[in-house]
Amino acid sequence: MRPHELDEFEGQADVVGEGSALRRAIAEDRVVSMIFFGPPGTGKTTLARIVAHATRAWFEELSAVQVGISEVRRVLSEAEQRLGQSGQKTILFLDEIHRFNKAQQDALLPAVESGLITLIGATTENPYFEVNSALLSRCQLFELNPLSREELTRIARRGEAALGLTLTDEVRDAMVASGGGDARNTLNILEAAAAASGGEVTVEHIRDAARKRPLLYDKSGDHHYDVTSAFIKSMRGSDADAAIYYLAVMIAGGEDPKFIARRMIVFASEDVGNADPRALEVAVAAARAVEFVGLPEARINLSQAAAYLSRAPKSNASYRAISKALADVKEMGALRPPKPIRDASYKGARELGHGVGYRYPHDYPGGVVEQQYLPDELAGTRYYEDD
Repeated sequence: MRPHELDEFEGQADVVGEGSALRRAIAEDRVVSMIFFGPPGTGKTTLARIVAHATRAWFEELSAVQVGISEVRRVLSEAEQRLGQSGQKTILFLDEIHRFNKAQQDALLPAVESGLITLIGATTENPYFEVNSALLSRCQLFELNPLSREELTRIARRGEAALGLTLTDEVRDAMVASGGGDARNTLNILEAAAAASGGEVTVEHIRDAARKRPLLYDKSGDHHYDVTSAFIKSMRGSDADAAIYYLAVMIAGGEDPKFIARRMIVFASEDVGNADPRALEVAVAAARAVEFVGLPEARINLSQAAAYLSRAPKSNASYRAISKALADVKEMGALRPPKPIRDASYKGARELGHGVGYRYPHDYPGGVVEQQYLPDELAGTRYYEDD
């Protein structure tokens, strides 16, 4: 089912669509070093193999999961001999490039820099996190996105034809919805459902096959940071439904519930603050519930807190106040308080002027009295300002 030409390739129109720079480069056999990154099943390896079919260069394919530095050196040595003897260039496709450590990536750098090889890397991880900056700067980056339902539907129809099946629209829609934007996963679901059905494929066959696929969520990788960011921004944007969805993704992906609770405690003060002081109480209570109850039951406590924080009125006044104050401390240091509010509890303090002129607020109507509390250098400065 893997396409061999760009005309058969589905999706990624912004990368290889008509008139795109990469499409022209492939057609004219003048590809440069590049890295494809994106979720599984979006076409990274397929694009590399399309290059292999189109190029006059020697094409070498390696998986970083299976090879080490010695294999890379072999490829570079053979590329040098090939270039010297026949003038033929070498394209090295390195799948899962993020699995190479720094030393292994560094071994590629001189060859890429000199033009000895053209490197095509593929990774499911964010290359800014996983690929050496020096190597990254010498490669073009192309991000591949999950396929749309329309694109997956066309792929599914090709899969049906290959298996000699004709699915109903309802069954095909269920398969595409379960595919998660992943062409390979969609076809795997189709194949598993067809094998289990023994004849006519039903929605139940599709659902049963889809349950077997792993969830894309790496607790220490790029997806972790993206989902965490989306969770926080959804609560900040008062969208309880989106916040609870991303909460579900984290829980289903095996995220530490204590991490989720800590993020909500920070959010309660950073983004809700005194617009609703009870938000902090709710967040702390959810964190305590996680400790007392644990998963799976604590998912309900976390959901309750996420919904409350999402719908609470928002204020970042506390965050802005402490940020501004810390900036002044960093710039000017710890300035001395005015003498009237300095410690006057020890013998001789009065002789130094400490406490002299201090006005006790409880002696005044309403318990409030005007006097200077900030250091002289900051007198009149406002840190906390209500929204």
